[in-house]
Amino acid sequence: MSDHDEIRAFITDPALQQRLAKYMVLQCFRNSMLEDLHAGTSPSSASGDYEDVTVSSPYGVIPWPKVSRLNDDEMKRLMIDVVDRTYHFIHTLFGENTGAQILLRLAERDPLPHWNEPTLRDDSAETKVTAAETRLARKLREGE
Repeated sequence: MSDHDEIRAFITDPALQQRLAKYMVLQCFRNSMLEDLHAGTSPSSASGDYEDVTVSSPYGVIPWPKVSRLNDDEMKRLMIDVVDRTYHFIHTLFGENTGAQILLRLAERDPLPHWNEPTLRDDSAETKVTAAETRLARKLREGE
């Protein structure tokens, strides 16, 4: 088996991909400013469906299911933070000295065994790769 075949077998391993997905979400999303937005008091619901919970505002009472949990500024700051963290993660993952260490650690053990295993969804309409993107990826793989 060539080095290329060994690497392909390694990176196409579903268990490694699942571990990498969970680790990436931990580093890029869970540990982001989401924690600040998540802090605070959460309402309780006697009915369990939150239909009995309301928020009182200067403009009236809003039923909990209709309350926006994030305002536009918070959403923008969250997305900027997550993109920056994701860029840092990718930079580290593709780093000459660091990426292999991350992948080897993930191959050895699941750092988040208590998290649910990721599943593949059919989001083909949302994640279609264009023919041009496919050609570019092929050229990059072939070193053109």
